[in-house]
Amino acid sequence: MSERKRPKPADYFADWKQREALAEAMIPVVGRLYRERNLKVYVYGRSLVAQSVLDIMKTHRFVRQVEKNELSEFDTWPLVEALGAMDLGTGHVDIGRLTVAYHAGPQAAGLSPAQYLATRLAGLVGSKAKPVTQPRDVVLYGFGRIGRLMARLLIEKAGGGDVLRLRAVVVRRSSSDDLAKRAALLRRDSIHGSFKGTIRVDDERNSFIANGNEVKLIHADAPENIDYTAHGINDAIVIDNTGKWRDEQGLSRHLQSKGVAKVILTAPGKGALKNIVYGVNHVTITESDRIITAASCTTNAIVPALKAIDEQFGIVSGHVETVHAYTNDQNLIDNFHPKNRRGRSAALNMVLTETGAASAIAKVLPSMAGKLTGNAIRVPVPDVSMAILHLTLSRETSVVEVNEFMRWASLHSPLNRQIDYTASPEVVSSDFVGSRSACIHDAQATIVSGNHAILYLWYDNEFGYACQVQRVLEHVAGVHYAVYPAPEAVNWNWPQPS
Repeated sequence: MSERKRPKPADYFADWKQREALAEAMIPVVGRLYRERNLKVYVYGRSLVAQSVLDIMKTHRFVRQVEKNELSEFDTWPLVEALGAMDLGTGHVDIGRLTVAYHAGPQAAGLSPAQYLATRLAGLVGSKAKPVTQPRDVVLYGFGRIGRLMARLLIEKAGGGDVLRLRAVVVRRSSSDDLAKRAALLRRDSIHGSFKGTIRVDDERNSFIANGNEVKLIHADAPENIDYTAHGINDAIVIDNTGKWRDEQGLSRHLQSKGVAKVILTAPGKGALKNIVYGVNHVTITESDRIITAASCTTNAIVPALKAIDEQFGIVSGHVETVHAYTNDQNLIDNFHPKNRRGRSAALNMVLTETGAASAIAKVLPSMAGKLTGNAIRVPVPDVSMAILHLTLSRETSVVEVNEFMRWASLHSPLNRQIDYTASPEVVSSDFVGSRSACIHDAQATIVSGNHAILYLWYDNEFGYACQVQRVLEHVAGVHYAVYPAPEAVNWNWPQPS
């Protein structure tokens, strides 16, 4: 798109204070729309719901990285204000994208923000449609790193309580004050920070209440022994975060429980189970599928980028090297481990280990079968990993073309929720803690020589993966939000750089 930069203000501080005031004014409008209408407002895929003034301002600033244009609170506020005055139904509205489109034409044509939004959001005006016919109960089986992040996401996205409801967490009893300790781990996290909201413990009901959501703590040693209906839970989707069972036989034990309808595994599945990477092959899920696996964090990070590159350039062969944060299956200090090298201290060593990513990729992208090899290095950081893709392409290209394509893919492709983009020369791993994308393409690191390309992809192997699981959960539950502006047609045609 054409360059559109704001003129430099005469007084930066006065300009900042004006923009700060506008961001502050957005908070009650965005909050009321979400609380009363379950309408979520975004700026280029980044939610404005429950964000601070500074977070909203940083979100506006982020747009320059992907759109090459400035986006100011002066631009978005008139549309946010008009949005708040409309009679709208449930949906997702990207006010950032709509603002850019408004300034590109309708504003010059004399349309007011209210008039413009009335045409672009016509399907939402007066709508009573819900994203799902009935609220769906969700149970977390296991409450480790991914389990607790899934709890945060489900509570954050509870909205008016008429979509997905986290009803229970299942764990083995560990101590007499098990409930308090589990709640404390949800409340505080050394990597992802404090829980956004309040958590209280109800010992009499053996539950914790997070932002008004009551969540039962159920102790069990085997899934088939639980009667969820005794807790008022019915037709539930169980998310198994333990990884203890990874085949159909083991995971089917959940289906023997009263009150369970479907199971999602947050790990790669074995056998004939469908391994799903949302955005790539989630459309293969059918109503008859009762057990779904969400693959691994690494598979979720790599596959969207491979899909995009293959669509545009064609992949002949390649090697995937992951530089992965250590995980809690490794030892803090040297001790016995059944797998090679993983017994050595995770905090003190780079640990070369195997990865099943290459074979797992083929299960999601059959076109990649036999084309990829893979390895992994575990490194002493607690979160955020990197995938390095060494690819031989079917045609010659350039750094500029690859980067521009990945930037376009992050904005306009069918994978814009999975692929993010950064052009900053200063980012490091900790900058991507909390990223909601499956991967972030680092444009500064791209290397191309003829038909050989090396891509560097950051990914939050905890939270980014949990967001992908949440998307799979919504799809399995039949949750479908009206999205504005509407997603572009599923094609990979893009305006190549001259």
